[in-house]
Amino acid sequence: MEVFVEHLGAVQFEIKARQHTVICDQPVVDGGFDEGMTPPELLLASLGSCAAYYAAQYLRKKGLAKEGIRVRVTAGKVKDPPRMDNFRIEVGTPLPLNDEQRKGLEESVRHCLIHNTLLHSAHLELAIEALEPAGQNIKATSTVERS
Repeated sequence: MEVFVEHLGAVQFEIKARQHTVICDQPVVDGGFDEGMTPPELLLASLGSCAAYYAAQYLRKKGLAKEGIRVRVTAGKVKDPPRMDNFRIEVGTPLPLNDEQRKGLEESVRHCLIHNTLLHSAHLELAIEALEPAGQNIKATSTVERS
């Protein structure tokens, strides 16, 4: 999997994945134009849409619902180091579930790729590379940081 991010100016970025494009921006009070979600909001959107996907698959497979699921994801900001923490995923279903169905839905949502990525330490690598003029090719010089 990969995405490409290009700086458009100010604090706006264009994010491309396959044939899809998303604009990332900041609120006006932070110097942006508020024309797209912020990076933390995109992370919450990834988690929420992944959880919703697994919830929908479970309910469809069990013949309980074909649509109508709603997911709300919240998180707080913490310092040292600055990051998001205390994520909460709330799954709303279009009909009441019994205990067995609720447990099955919860187990299904816990299979979400984003959920599991956040729960388990991921290996991160950062490479800094100089671009050729017009962003055509990447030079071989780089700095790499591993976490």
